[in-house]
Amino acid sequence: MQKETEIKLRVSRETLAALREHPLLKKRNKSGWQRHELFNQYYDTPERDLAQAKVALRLRRDGEQFIQTLKSRGQSVAGLSERNEWDWYLDKAKLDLKKLADECWPASLAELDKKTLKPIFTTDFVREKAEIAWGRGKAKVVIEAALDLGKVVVGKQSEEICELELELRQGEPDALLELAAELAADLPLMPCDISKAERGYRLHDADSYSLSLPAPTLAASMPLDDAFAALAWQLLGNSQRLAEQYRFNGHWKLLGDWLQQLVELRALLGSLGQAAPRATSRELREQLDALIQDWRPRIEAGQDDENARKAAPDEFAAELAAPRWGLFSLRASLWLLQRGWTSGRNNRGNRQGAAELGNWLPRQLGEEAEALQLLRYQQQPEDLAEQRPRMERLLVWLHLARTTLELPEADRLYGELAKLYELAGQPLNDELLDARVDQARTVWTLKPWKLLTKK
Repeated sequence: MQKETEIKLRVSRETLAALREHPLLKKRNKSGWQRHELFNQYYDTPERDLAQAKVALRLRRDGEQFIQTLKSRGQSVAGLSERNEWDWYLDKAKLDLKKLADECWPASLAELDKKTLKPIFTTDFVREKAEIAWGRGKAKVVIEAALDLGKVVVGKQSEEICELELELRQGEPDALLELAAELAADLPLMPCDISKAERGYRLHDADSYSLSLPAPTLAASMPLDDAFAALAWQLLGNSQRLAEQYRFNGHWKLLGDWLQQLVELRALLGSLGQAAPRATSRELREQLDALIQDWRPRIEAGQDDENARKAAPDEFAAELAAPRWGLFSLRASLWLLQRGWTSGRNNRGNRQGAAELGNWLPRQLGEEAEALQLLRYQQQPEDLAEQRPRMERLLVWLHLARTTLELPEADRLYGELAKLYELAGQPLNDELLDARVDQARTVWTLKPWKLLTKK
C-alpha cells in the first residue's frame, strides 16, 4: 500500500497546451514529458456497493502492462486529497479477486460476493507526465505533473477529462499548493477534488456526487485556532464542490449555495479579532470581497428574473475561464494549511487563538450582538442594511458552532436572526420597513439574545 497525496485541477484544452510549455514547469522539468495511453475499466456491483463504501476498483492497461488498483476515498479537502492506494501488476486483462484480501478490502464489504463485480464505466485518456523538482530551501521536493486528456464513458454518455494532476513524490504537501498557486497566477486552474471514478458514477447518477464535506466535529474545549481551521476548510471545500457541480449541470440553486459558502467564509475571516491580525488575511479578504461583490447582484437579480438565471451558466463559465477563482482557492488552501493567520501574531493574539471555543464564542457573539444595536434599528429600520456584515459574523458562528454553546433556544435565535438578515437586504418600501421593525423586535426580545447581551 502507498499513500497518494495530490491535487486535481480542471483546465481547458488551451490551458493544457500552455502548461506543457509553461516556463515554470520547463525550468524544473527533470525527466522531460513522457506520453502514455491509459485505458481504464472500473468495476462495481449492480447495487454500487463499492461506491457506497468509498472505494474504487479499476483495471488499467498502460502499454503492455496491466495494473489492478484499489483506492480508498481518503481525505479530500479543498482540492488537496490523500488516499490509500493498492496496486497489483497482472499478466492479463482480468481482475484477480484473490488480491482483494482483508488488508485492503473494507470491513463493511466483508460479506460481499466479489464475483458480482462487473465493468461499469471506462476512463480512457492520454497522459503526459514529468518529474518536477520544486525546491523549498534545503528540503528536496519532487512532484509528478500529469496532463490528462480523454473522456469518461458510461454507456452512451460521456464527459471530457481535461486536467492537471500534481502528485507529491517527495516532500511536504505545502509544495503542491505552492506550485499550483504559482501556475494559477496566469492560467485558469480550477481545484476540483472529483476523481475520475466519481465522474463515472456521476454520469450514472447525477446526485451521487456529494456537494458538501462532512461537518467537522466541534467541541467547547477545542482551541479557537483549531475550530476556525476546521470550519474554514469545510467552507472552502464546499465552495469548490458546488462550483464543480454547477459547472456540470447549471442548476440555479447550486450557484446561490456556492455564494453562501463564500459569504460565510468571509464572515469567519472577519470575526477572529487579534487571533487573526487583519494583515495576515488582507489578500484573501480582498479576493473574497471581489467575488461576492460581482456575484451577489447577479444571484439576487436571478431570484425574480428568469433571463438572469439563464445567463448565469455562461457567466460562470467565463469566471472559471479566468484565473481569479482558481487562484483564490489555491491561495486560501495554502494559507489554511500553513495557518497563515498565526504569522506575526502578538502574545494577546496567541492567547486568543489558544482559548477554548466554549469560552471565546459566547463573548464574541455577545460583543457583536451589543454592537448590532437592535433597539436603535427598531427606530431607524431604513439603515439596517449597513449592519449586514455584522449579522453575517453572528450567523456564521450560530450556523456552524451553535452546538458548542450553552445557550437556550440557539436554533430559534439563528432562524430569527437569519430572517432579519434577509429583510435587511431587500429593497426598501413602507411594508418592508414595518417588517424590519417587527423582526428586529422579535430578535431583541428572545431569551438567548438577552443572555448574550446580558440584558
